[in-house]
Amino acid sequence: MEYTQKLVYQSNYWYNDGLKRARIRDMSGAVTSLKKSLQYNRENIAARNLLGLVYYGRGEVGEALVEWILSKNFQSHENIANYYIKKLQENPTELEQVNQAIRKFNQSLAYCYQDGEDLAVIQLKKVVAEHPSFLKAWQLLSLLYLHTEQYGKARHTLREAHRLDTTNDITLRYMHEMNELRRNRAVRQAEKEGKKEKPQTVTYNIGNETIIQPASGGMKENAGLMTIVNIVIGLLVGVAFMWFLIMPAVNSSTARKTNQEAREFSNQIAEQKAQISALQTELESYRADSEATQSAQQAAASTKDSYEIIMNMYDHYLASDMSDSAMVEELLKVNPDSLGTLGREQYDTMTGEIYDRYCETLYYTALENYDAANYADAIANLNTVMQMNAGYDDGQAMWLLARSYEASGDTQNAASWTERVQTEYPDIDTTADPQQDSGEEDTWDDEDGWYEEESWDEWE
Repeated sequence: MEYTQKLVYQSNYWYNDGLKRARIRDMSGAVTSLKKSLQYNRENIAARNLLGLVYYGRGEVGEALVEWILSKNFQSHENIANYYIKKLQENPTELEQVNQAIRKFNQSLAYCYQDGEDLAVIQLKKVVAEHPSFLKAWQLLSLLYLHTEQYGKARHTLREAHRLDTTNDITLRYMHEMNELRRNRAVRQAEKEGKKEKPQTVTYNIGNETIIQPASGGMKENAGLMTIVNIVIGLLVGVAFMWFLIMPAVNSSTARKTNQEAREFSNQIAEQKAQISALQTELESYRADSEATQSAQQAAASTKDSYEIIMNMYDHYLASDMSDSAMVEELLKVNPDSLGTLGREQYDTMTGEIYDRYCETLYYTALENYDAANYADAIANLNTVMQMNAGYDDGQAMWLLARSYEASGDTQNAASWTERVQTEYPDIDTTADPQQDSGEEDTWDDEDGWYEEESWDEWE
């Protein structure tokens, strides 16, 4: 008893923590706390309903419905989850918009796999317009903007994602990455604008005179200046000084400048490659997460459908107002492995009675079909029996299905089912032809006391 109370206390503690986080739109933290609350007490209705609301607030309507349906399964009366489900069912337009938004989001992911970022951006703009609270759509759109260096648009989309969930790890990581990219670009721009070439001069003496000559990077300009100098000081002396003093300094300066620019360009290219690699890695991670999310959504949808069928069929089962064939048709759609304890008990209760009864009906109907050479109907009825109970009547139904396929000319299915019968039910006489209980009156002979129908009048 004390241990149970501790579990309840821990569950309530984490529920209160999740409630505080949800009030400040710390949705990721709220999800973590509420899941811990349900680990301690999975029947904590308040925690489960709040978890559904948090999912709904992040645009994950499918996950929200799953939590509310589970809550309704634990407590069917006086549960606010009934109100949430009813409100969604009363607004089919909203549900259709959500479904369309999810389809377009999945299409955007497909475009990303195919390197179609432009098409993905167009689709995601439609998604966030139709479903503004879809957090994952805002995040993927921000990532694409960062990847294409549209930092202004990325800042706007990240602001919307941050408003929906203030502590989401993916959103915060993208915001940090955008700030780093913007800071690096600003630094490079400032360095580029701050570089001013200082004029270089070359000083040399001729006799008692000092000549100051501006250094130039071009051979043609130097040649023109030296022509003027040669006129003053002499052609031979000017050419000699230019060749031995000026040209080495000019070539050395040009080489240093070229090497410096090459190093800067190399560093910029390396930085851009690193940034692109990081963004591509992030994009691949997001794609993987989206695939896992899609699988989880499909599993949740299957669970929701199974629970709805079970709840609906159980009402008809108790009221006995629905035919066996109609109930079997619905129950065959259920995935039993996705049901909880209570749902599985209701499912086993119904199928244990209805399947046995309906198997018998279909089996004897198939016998009549087989005797009448109506093999198509016999195969259809027996396949339904196989879905309900493949081993019905100690394998006789399976053997009849194999013979029906053989009689209809489908040798491939006939061989497959015959092999299965011989493997699972080796005691069945597979050389005998199935016989229907035709309803003929029993005959007795004189030795054991039974009388044939023909001699009944005589005996009477």
